[in-house]
Amino acid sequence: MVIVGIGNILQKDDGLGVYAATYLHENYTFSEEVEIINGGVEGIHLYNVLEDNEHIVILDCLQLNDTPASIYAIPAKEISGYGLNNGGAHEIGILQCMDMMELQGKELPKSIVIGIIPASVTFEFGLSQELLDAFQGYISVILQYLQKNDIKATKKPSTTELLQIIDKAKDPSGVMI
Repeated sequence: MVIVGIGNILQKDDGLGVYAATYLHENYTFSEEVEIINGGVEGIHLYNVLEDNEHIVILDCLQLNDTPASIYAIPAKEISGYGLNNGGAHEIGILQCMDMMELQGKELPKSIVIGIIPASVTFEFGLSQELLDAFQGYISVILQYLQKNDIKATKKPSTTELLQIIDKAKDPSGVMI
């Protein structure tokens, strides 16, 4: 299984997927092999990730008409056109890569988007208070999905807080997954 965090950390809440992927990488071990990727704004460069894996979990913000911090878990095939890295800094997003695979007659991986409605997408580091408050609930939804797929997550003895991860992202020498 591959977990891909999507988003632009320079656009406040849009970076949530990247922060969540980093948080999982820093704070959990898994009972089976789980590769965690910072997909950031990689767009078309994620095509090979889709092509080479059978099960993908996509973490990102969703542009849906709902209350900020609302959390969704939707099969990726059902979400095309709902703003998941559609244009903007992402240009060609991961869902457009899936569309290309389908057009080429390739088998699509089992994939789900675990998304959250942003409160603020603006040129700024960090997350809105709404997403900060909802973050642990968002992580819980991801962990529940993994558990339903027979992957147990165990918290590491030494953990990294979300605000530490956000601060590390601000530092050009800071390494995110």
